[in-house]
Amino acid sequence: MITDFRLKVFKTVAERLSFTKAAAELYISQPAVTKHINELEKQVGGPLFERRRGTVRLTPRGMLLLDYASRILDLYGSLNDAFADDGQMPSGVLRIGASTTIAQYVLPGMLASFRRRYSDVKVEMTNGNTESIEELVASGRIDIGMIEGKAAGHALHYELFMNDELVLVTSVSNSAFRDDEIALERLPLLPLVVRETGSGTLDVLQEALGRAGLSLQGMNVEMQLGSSESIKRYLYNSGAFAFMSVQAVLDELAQNKLRIVDVNGLEIKRNFSFVSAHGNYGRLPKLFKQFCIGCYNYRL
Repeated sequence: MITDFRLKVFKTVAERLSFTKAAAELYISQPAVTKHINELEKQVGGPLFERRRGTVRLTPRGMLLLDYASRILDLYGSLNDAFADDGQMPSGVLRIGASTTIAQYVLPGMLASFRRRYSDVKVEMTNGNTESIEELVASGRIDIGMIEGKAAGHALHYELFMNDELVLVTSVSNSAFRDDEIALERLPLLPLVVRETGSGTLDVLQEALGRAGLSLQGMNVEMQLGSSESIKRYLYNSGAFAFMSVQAVLDELAQNKLRIVDVNGLEIKRNFSFVSAHGNYGRLPKLFKQFCIGCYNYRL
């Protein structure tokens, strides 16, 4: 593999803001990391990091170099892809990011299968809400993202992965409500738990309510929580309701912990999508994207 290891060391320190974490990630000693950074600082004529009381942060010179280093290392990746032997087992580091629902309920099984098939590929996964994953893709900190909801306006490329549906659920033990369906106009009467601002699930819910002539502000929002798991546990111990991805509640439905309440006149469909910078997939991101699509189609 053709690369500039010194720039890779610098970029890793800059992203982790830690010499210790960079050394562990790159499988080299901390003194080796320090040596590479010192040599770079000599070449650029000044300090790249400020190191005070155990903290590390980029200097203006370091921020400038990080921009160039990211672009140079991306070009090295494209160069290696261009000259890769198609018969050679893929290897390297694949940086992916996934919004919360996908990271928790869709990807784990696929990642296990991917690892079994491509054992020489090291996968680094970050999870967060849709907004944060788009930011990581836009800044070049991950190679490919998988998100729910709409684009946030970045100059990014989006490609459909799979379909999803939000369903209204409540605890099976919710004795105050026993109906299997509810009229749309009664929806504002239900105590509702929703995801945090920036969540793709919340964005999709707000859009669907708007199309139905309702608004989130008109709902009886009892609580906002930052993950599907926390919402489910809240529902177990309350008489509240939540709109959740059907992918997130499959186990709870099978185990008779949660049940679906149909809302007459309201159907909330959405897409899960791959997101990349300008649609330029490198060899490993392209391989991973195709693998995920194959897994999903096989499940169908």
